[in-house]
Amino acid sequence: MTAPPTGTIRVPRTTGLAPVRSRARGLASSIGLAVVRTPELTIGALGVLIAAAFAWVPSLWYDEAATVTSAQRSWPQLWAELHNVDAVHGLYYSLMHVWFWLVGYTPFTLRFPSALAIGVAAGLVVALGRRLGGRRLGITAGLVFLALPRVQWAGSEGRPYATITTLAVCLTLVGLTAVRRTRTGRSLHWWVAYGLLALVAVTFNVYLSLAVVAHAVTLLWTLVVQRVAVRRALVSRTAPFPGAPLVTGGAVLRWAVAAGIAAVAVSPVVVEIASQSKQVAWIAGIGQRTGDQVFATAWFGSVDWYAAVAWSLMVVGVAATLFTAHRRSATVRALVRAQAVRVAVPLVVIPTAALVLATAMGKHLYSPKYATLSLPFVAILIALALTFVRPKALLAVAVAAVLVLSVPMAVAVKQPLAKQDSTWSRAASIISAERSSNRADADEGVVFGSVYGHPGTTADIIRVSYPTAFTGLTDLGVRKVGADTGVLWNQTGDLASTIPSRLDDIDTVWFVGGTVKARDIEPETASILAAHGFTAKEHWKTGTVVITEFVKR
Repeated sequence: MTAPPTGTIRVPRTTGLAPVRSRARGLASSIGLAVVRTPELTIGALGVLIAAAFAWVPSLWYDEAATVTSAQRSWPQLWAELHNVDAVHGLYYSLMHVWFWLVGYTPFTLRFPSALAIGVAAGLVVALGRRLGGRRLGITAGLVFLALPRVQWAGSEGRPYATITTLAVCLTLVGLTAVRRTRTGRSLHWWVAYGLLALVAVTFNVYLSLAVVAHAVTLLWTLVVQRVAVRRALVSRTAPFPGAPLVTGGAVLRWAVAAGIAAVAVSPVVVEIASQSKQVAWIAGIGQRTGDQVFATAWFGSVDWYAAVAWSLMVVGVAATLFTAHRRSATVRALVRAQAVRVAVPLVVIPTAALVLATAMGKHLYSPKYATLSLPFVAILIALALTFVRPKALLAVAVAAVLVLSVPMAVAVKQPLAKQDSTWSRAASIISAERSSNRADADEGVVFGSVYGHPGTTADIIRVSYPTAFTGLTDLGVRKVGADTGVLWNQTGDLASTIPSRLDDIDTVWFVGGTVKARDIEPETASILAAHGFTAKEHWKTGTVVITEFVKR
C-alpha cells in the first residue's frame, strides 16, 4: 500500500463582510424566532422600551405632583390624607410609596412604573388575542395596542391609568380561563383567583368594577347565542348542530358568586370613595365636548382623522367577524373569533356608556382618562379588522402603517410641554441657575403664590415636583403643611405676619406664582418686602409660571 498524498490546502481569504452578514442574518432570524415563539414577551418588552424612552423630558403637571407628594409621605400621613382626599388612588399611592423608598424620586422613576405596566398590558393583550383568535390576532392586537395614542400617553404618565389597563386585561384573561376550566375540569381555584383579582382591581380603581359588569354581559350574550344556535338546529334540518357550549349555566353561577363576594369585601372602600365625590366636582356635565371626548380624546389622543380610521376599523372588524360566524358554512376559526367580539365589545362600550349616563343624570363621573380600561379591547377590535387582510405580507404592511401613523403622537407625548403645557421644569431650571450664581452663603427665602388653574393650590407644588431647585429655601408664607393636616397641598397664611416673622437674616426672596386663573398675591408680597428693604431685581415668565427675585438693598 502506498501512503496517501499529503500537502497543503489553500483557504481563500475572506474580506470580513461574510461573517458580519452572517451575524446580522442570525440576529434577524433570532428576533423573528422570538416574535413567533414568545410574542407576549417580545411585544411586552417593546412596550416598556417605547413608553420609558424620554419619559423624563415632559414637565410634571398637577395630577402627577399629587402622586409625588402623596407617595413621599409617611404611612401615618398617607393614611390621614386618604381619609380626607384621594381614597380612590390609595392603593396606587401605597405602591408608589414603596417604589420611591426603593429607588428614590425623579421624574423618570415616577413614570417608569407606568411604562412597565404598559409593557405587561401589551404582553397580556397578545395572550388574550391568541386565546380569542389565534397567533395572528394576538400579535396584531399587541402591536395595535402599543400604537394607540392614549396608550402612549398613559405609559409616560405618573398616574395609575396604565396599571388600570393591565388589571382590566389580566382580569379578563383569568375570567376566560375560569370559564374554560368550568367546561373541562376543576375550576374552583380559577374562580377564587378571579374574585381576588377583582377585589384588588376595584380597590386599585373603582371604575374597574365596570369591567366585571362587562364580563357578565359577555357571559349572558354567549348563552343567548348558544341557545339560538341550538333552537335553529332543532327547527332546521340544514343547520349544523352546535358543539359543546362555550359558556354553561354553572360558569354564570360561579361568576356571580365570585363577583358577589368581591363586591361585599370591597364595599367599605367604595363607600369611602363615594364620600369623597366632591373631588370630581371639576368634571363638566354633558355638553358639546362630550361627543368629541368619546369619539377622539378617550382612546385616540384628540386626533380626529386617527379616531375616524380607528372607529371605522372597529366597526368593520365587528361586522365582518359576526357575518362570517353566522354563515351556514362558518369555520371553527370564525366561530372562535366571534367570541372575541362578545368579549371585547362589552368592555369597550359599557364603561364609557355607564359613566356618560351617570354624568347625564347629574353624577359627573365621565372624563376621557377614565376610559383607559377599555384600551386593550379597542386594540382587539381593530386587530379583528386588520387580520382579515390576506396574505400575511399585506397584513404586515397594514400593521406597519398603523405603527408609522402613530409616530407623531408618540413623539408629541414626550415633548417638554406635553403635560397640559406645563413649564414647571423650566421654572425650576431658572431658579436653580440663578441661585447658583448667587453667593454660596446667601440666606434665601421663597413665597409661593397660587398656580394657574388651581387658585387654592400654592406654587409649592413646583417645589414638590422639582425639589433640588428649592433646597435650602425658607418658606416665608406657609401656614399649614399639607402632610401634617391630611390634605394634598400646603396653605399660605397671612403674609403681613408670616413674612416679617421669618425674614431674619434672609437677603434674597423668590416669589413663584401663576398667571391668569391664579390668585395674585405678588403685589402684596412686594409691598411687604419693600417695607423691609427689599427690591425686585429680576422677573421671569415661562408659560403660566411667574418668578420674581427680590434682594435686600
